[in-house]
Amino acid sequence: RYTKMKTSTNIYIFNLALADALATSTLPFQSTKYLMETWPFGELLCKVVLSIDYYNMFTSIFTLTMMSVDRYVAVCHPVKALDFRTPTKAKIINVCIWVLSSLIGVPIMVMARAASPAPPLIALSPTDGTVLCTLQFPDPPIYWDTVTKICVFIFAFMVPILVITICYGLMILRLKSVRLLSGSKEKDRNLRRITRMVLVVVAAFIICWTPIHIFVIVWTLVDIDKKNPYVVASLHFCIALGYTNSSLNPVLYAFLDENFKRCFREFCLPFRARVDQNSFSCARNATRERVSTCIPSETCNKPA
Repeated sequence: RYTKMKTSTNIYIFNLALADALATSTLPFQSTKYLMETWPFGELLCKVVLSIDYYNMFTSIFTLTMMSVDRYVAVCHPVKALDFRTPTKAKIINVCIWVLSSLIGVPIMVMARAASPAPPLIALSPTDGTVLCTLQFPDPPIYWDTVTKICVFIFAFMVPILVITICYGLMILRLKSVRLLSGSKEKDRNLRRITRMVLVVVAAFIICWTPIHIFVIVWTLVDIDKKNPYVVASLHFCIALGYTNSSLNPVLYAFLDENFKRCFREFCLPFRARVDQNSFSCARNATRERVSTCIPSETCNKPA
């Protein structure tokens, strides 16, 4: 029924949507933590929520990187694309992305703890009985905390952004130098439309996630007043902006992808879709009947 949606790009979008859905599911817990200035949900949920945060961060950027590589192959190497851009390979790549993300997600789940701050790693102005959901690193903790943040910045931000920039730079050169990428104007228009959609989704991700990555590096490496209310407010704003991206992606799909809009409408309103389809079929059959009755029969007009 949804065969047009079973493309490599849409399979990557499904993977991105899955990561976004997981991240969005943690918002009630995160909001409560910031409002109450404590973690009231226990250690198990602390482990789950923190690991989901890192899973979302890594799976999202890895998936967007693969989407950019996928578009690069489609635009710049159309012959190789026939072999590379298959639904089966896209599904395998998605599985590999989750396995690769587990290299950071599983250790985060192991190290996550819900405990009283001593001293607090985050400036929450703690009071008696405050519980923080944080990562407890092995000795020396400051060293491993710094190493983790630098590795996240490099492998979950800098390297993927570099790959994405190179892919889109080469695509822009290709699109400017060639007027017709494929043998058909319609296919060429669809190719450019999908490339534009992926570019918008990638740009939204970069805009939403760049501030928190920069802020975390500055927070870790620069000696700043971490209890300054402006600094704390900036941290909370950057975190909220990162979560906004998970809510923004479905809106971008709805506005930019006609196939997504049509299939989503059919999925949500199946009865209306069937009525519209039946009405279309009836109208088409009626048109055929009118045409057939208007065409004169040669056998009837032959003289006896």
